[in-house]
Amino acid sequence: VQLQASGGGLVQAGGSLRLSCAASGSILRVNAMGWFRQAPGKQRELVALHTTGTMLTDDSTAYADSVKGRFTISRDNAKNTVYLQMNSLKPEDTAVYYCAADPSPILHTPRYWGQGTEVTVSS
Repeated sequence: VQLQASGGGLVQAGGSLRLSCAASGSILRVNAMGWFRQAPGKQRELVALHTTGTMLTDDSTAYADSVKGRFTISRDNAKNTVYLQMNSLKPEDTAVYYCAADPSPILHTPRYWGQGTEVTVSS
């Protein structure tokens, strides 16, 4: 599975950006998809997670507390793409954002990683 991330850039505080991550290859192996970020001098953290539902369950999402209510993760299975809509951006959201995927429903140690896309939020 290959992941191609895009959509980063420079934005003023309060602005919005949408990140995209397109998956290719053996995509049937992918269940969870999501976004991590790593700010300078900080550890990489999970920002948002999307898990595909089953015949008995719906798709599910989860977010870091720091982005709840501002970020939204969504997934277009027809395009094999996961998106991260980021609104009301803050300078502390500045980081390199990485998309990740795994055959399991969690992203504890993702098997697949995309390249990073840089997000810079100016005050």
